[in-house]
Amino acid sequence: MQTETSAGIIVYRKTNEGLKFLVLYHGGRYWNFPKGKLEGESNFKAAIREVEEETGLSKKDLKFSDWFRVQDRFTFTKDREKVFKVVSYYLAETSNPKIQISKEHQGYGWFLYEDAVRILIHPNLRRNLKRAYDAIQKRSGGRASSGGFPRMRFPRSQKNPPRKGGDV
Repeated sequence: MQTETSAGIIVYRKTNEGLKFLVLYHGGRYWNFPKGKLEGESNFKAAIREVEEETGLSKKDLKFSDWFRVQDRFTFTKDREKVFKVVSYYLAETSNPKIQISKEHQGYGWFLYEDAVRILIHPNLRRNLKRAYDAIQKRSGGRASSGGFPRMRFPRSQKNPPRKGGDV
């Protein structure tokens, strides 16, 4: 069985409406956190590289939570072959709402926790988001509320693709 290793970052920011999490749109019903395969570097360096490639956020835009890391382990089928995948996610806060998505994505959104949980279709992603949210709440003494309306970038259509960058 082939093994694949990826790393990513659950990025959030504090707003007047509450905590908002960055989720990238891949098409159909598939939304995910910024992540990608390792290219000979450590998990952490790969996560930083992938976030910069996929969102335009650099390491200087991110304040990492050294107390948070989760891993997913699962199998999937690719070209009729089973692949064992391990994904490490780190947690980082940003104050920069401006995102420049890569060509591999069709859009993005800054979502309140309750909205992000609804759009993530895979249970493991919802679990990881909950772990991140709970960890932030615990660290902030429950002061990091999550009420209000989501800010999002709508998926690109061939006729009217959204502008890249910025918060709607």
